[in-house]
Amino acid sequence: MRWLAVSDPGHPERQILLEKPGAPAMSEETAEQVRELVTRGVMGGWLILTTPDCRKTYETLLAQGVEFTEEPTERPYGIDCGLRDPFGNRIRFTQPAA
Repeated sequence: MRWLAVSDPGHPERQILLEKPGAPAMSEETAEQVRELVTRGVMGGWLILTTPDCRKTYETLLAQGVEFTEEPTERPYGIDCGLRDPFGNRIRFTQPAA
């Protein structure tokens, strides 16, 4: 079983657990089906992170090779952008409106 726990050094009580579907939670056949659905974006759910500067976050991650599904866009609630991780999980960075 493999997973990755990510936390903010200033707030270790806040953690995000990223897990690749597989044994021992499910058979390899089921895990492959789940991974395929997640990769296609069929599974629900979002991970939304806030940032003080959405455009800067976007440019920093883009320079590191992150592929975005949506560039920073002005919204009624602020500025946000979207991406999918290599496993298809949907992630957004949002800069809340002042």
